[in-house]
Amino acid sequence: MTVGRTMETSGPVASDACRSLLQQIDSEMAGLGPLYGQIGLDPRVLEAMAAVPREEFVSADEIPYAYANIPLPIGYGQTISQPFIVALMTNLLRPQPSHVILEVGTGCGYQAAVLSKLVRQVYSIEVVEPLAETARARLLRLGFTNVAVRCGDGYDGWSDHAPFDGVIVTAAAPFIPEALVEQLANGGRMVMPVDRGSEGQMLLLLEKNSSGEVQSHDVLPVAFVPLVRKHLG
Repeated sequence: MTVGRTMETSGPVASDACRSLLQQIDSEMAGLGPLYGQIGLDPRVLEAMAAVPREEFVSADEIPYAYANIPLPIGYGQTISQPFIVALMTNLLRPQPSHVILEVGTGCGYQAAVLSKLVRQVYSIEVVEPLAETARARLLRLGFTNVAVRCGDGYDGWSDHAPFDGVIVTAAAPFIPEALVEQLANGGRMVMPVDRGSEGQMLLLLEKNSSGEVQSHDVLPVAFVPLVRKHLG
């Protein structure tokens, strides 16, 4: 599911590399549809990813690999997710133009930027303050004005702006945080990886119906950095 770190990305090559990456993602997604009841990838997701320059969200040393289908380090023990995983998780949310989305784990801001092309508003929480500050400044500089970023404990969500039409968690927790489920609107979807110990991590899709009942579905095994808590005082 990944490609080697030999890809150069500058000028026209960057466009070719991006196009090749998106074709690879689309092909991989076509085979996963039966796992979560959806055939293929929403073309709007591909369009959003094509519109977000991934090289702007990685360090200078990692720019040559910006369009490789692999995660990359962004400092502080965190990573920018593999593009395939970004596409998959975004697709699972079924984002709509009227939606308000909560993201837990801003990181470099790339996932939020992709979502911003698809929904009305993104609220994103990052536990590492320097990453939150850098992501906020980067998103503003690049014109992603419908993303709000704050430093905080993702386990608590962002109740001031709840309920959310979708919740996306970009780090693995040992359990599903109750606050995030509570802040998910009826009819909403939540996508997150959960660490099941010796069984490894599993990407979950949670759906809350119109009555507030929640169903959870396993999607596929994944590997994410852990979702850490913010320790105050």
